Amino acid sequence: MTKAIRAVVAGLAAVAMFSGVVRAVEVPVNDFPTAARADYVFACMQVNGQTREALNKCSCSVDVVASLMPFADYEEVETILAVRQKGGENTDMFFSYAPLREKINVMRRAQVESELRCF
Repeated sequence: MTKAIRAVVAGLAAVAMFSGVVRAVEVPVNDFPTAARADYVFACMQVNGQTREALNKCSCSVDVVASLMPFADYEEVETILAVRQKGGENTDMFFSYAPLREKINVMRRAQVESELRCF
């Protein structure tokens, strides 16, 4: 074998040996659309002040919420809460139906967790 062939074989052996060590990094699912994240951050900043510090904390908060619940569930809870605000006798179900209350509780727990981690 020539030196060039030995070098290629040695290089391929090294690649094969190290290929088992190199692993892909699993990226968390990011199913919250940018507009939904921005809405969350804007609302959070309204409550916590219009400062750079509030921006950082609110951005952290939405990231935590997004890591704890899928966007479909978040969107459903946002809809339930919006209907509750309208009031009236047609909205009674949105206050009394246990599965809907539990969905709201899941989001509230995610928000409490985000406050503990970010604020």
